[in-house]
Amino acid sequence: MRIISGQYKSRKIVAPKNLPVRPTTDMAKESLFNILNNNFYFDDISVLDLFAGTGNISYEFASRGTKSITSVDQDFGCIKFINQTAEAFEMPIQTIKSDVFKFLEKTSLQAHVIFADPPYSFSNDQFAKIPELIFQNDLLLEDGILIIEHSKHTDLSSVINYSYSKSYGGNMFSFFESKES
Repeated sequence: MRIISGQYKSRKIVAPKNLPVRPTTDMAKESLFNILNNNFYFDDISVLDLFAGTGNISYEFASRGTKSITSVDQDFGCIKFINQTAEAFEMPIQTIKSDVFKFLEKTSLQAHVIFADPPYSFSNDQFAKIPELIFQNDLLLEDGILIIEHSKHTDLSSVINYSYSKSYGGNMFSFFESKES
């Protein structure tokens, strides 16, 4: 994987082969960050990266100047790799080793951007539980956005606070926003 833009632009990061991950493709990541770039100043926001895996998305935010990034994953190897990479690049990434659903049930940590990249094999109910917990526990800051990455075979348009989806090859990003004004 490579960092697309910012301070660490073009840096390649090689994750151990034994991690249970499916990193977001460079093309999909670049498209996602083009959308985010039109909506946020990266140095003014906080980010919560759920099912963080290799930390691919967290590194991209850090490279673009985000200073408050929390990465959550239940796999010890993933958390260890994110910590090592963040330390090597001096990135402001905090990690939490936890089952994401248990974390969302208990945390009061709020963020402007919440990104979730759960296993594509999740059921629709498992996917729907992510925004349900985030909005129920008021974890998205005002004018914030929740993005869930999933396969093109998953339709999240009927899930609470769904806004729109974008497709990039076999990858989809569904965007969710608070409907309260």
